[in-house]
Amino acid sequence: MSEAVEQGEETGALRPQAILLTFLGGYLLRRGVHVATSSLVDVLRRAGVSEHATRSTVSRMARRDQLHRVRRGRQVYVGPTDDTRAVLRDGEARMWRTEAVNEHWDGSWTLLSFSLPDAWARERHLLRARLVWAGFGPLQGGLWIAPGTRDVAGLGDGLGEGAGLAGRLRAFSAQALEPTDVDALVRDAWDLPALAARYEAFLARWGDAAARPRLDPLAAQLLLEADWLQAIRRDPRLPRRHLPADWPAGPAHALFRELHATYEPGARDGVAALDVLPDTDAM
Repeated sequence: MSEAVEQGEETGALRPQAILLTFLGGYLLRRGVHVATSSLVDVLRRAGVSEHATRSTVSRMARRDQLHRVRRGRQVYVGPTDDTRAVLRDGEARMWRTEAVNEHWDGSWTLLSFSLPDAWARERHLLRARLVWAGFGPLQGGLWIAPGTRDVAGLGDGLGEGAGLAGRLRAFSAQALEPTDVDALVRDAWDLPALAARYEAFLARWGDAAARPRLDPLAAQLLLEADWLQAIRRDPRLPRRHLPADWPAGPAHALFRELHATYEPGARDGVAALDVLPDTDAM
């Protein structure tokens, strides 16, 4: 899993890396191109990111093998590496192929347990970050839980010595039995007020037309998508029947889709004018 995910979640104002990744995922991932650094600087400037911040972010991500850079004449072009493409595809799936509210839960849970040596503090931190990203919540001790069936095969990849965490992770499919209070379980394993607050903040920022950023369509679209990804990134899509009646994910999702459709034609026009290089010419 990419360090872009493992470093954790940005809080507060959107960071330059979040906006840059949103641009790469929305407008480069499926086109098979690298984009000129000068064009990237211009796009992010319109979204409120300074040239210095953009160039520093690009350099940092290139050092971490999250971006591939190639020079053609006096221009440098950048594109996502394979690891970053995997992160972008995951973000794309969360944004477009996952419902905001889990209305069709079958009552199943995925349980995962682990026990790591005290000396593996870093591995424990990264594993927990991966579990949160995958939709798990801590039930007790080293036992984590997620609604439905989750793919856990790669959660330990690259962590630990030798064979990594092989043999230290155990996963099960389960059903809750009496006298389990599933509503209480959900409240204990996930911070529902914090999850709801992200959607409420999104609604507050984008629901009032007068308060929305007055930007060109591409810049507005990038901020909208980046903000939405921040709202959904830690949401495990908990079963609707175990959430408060006024859960704000549905209204926030509807607003996101409405605004995205409004900005998209102008955003695509803006992308068409950028200086790009086909990936085949960049390798």
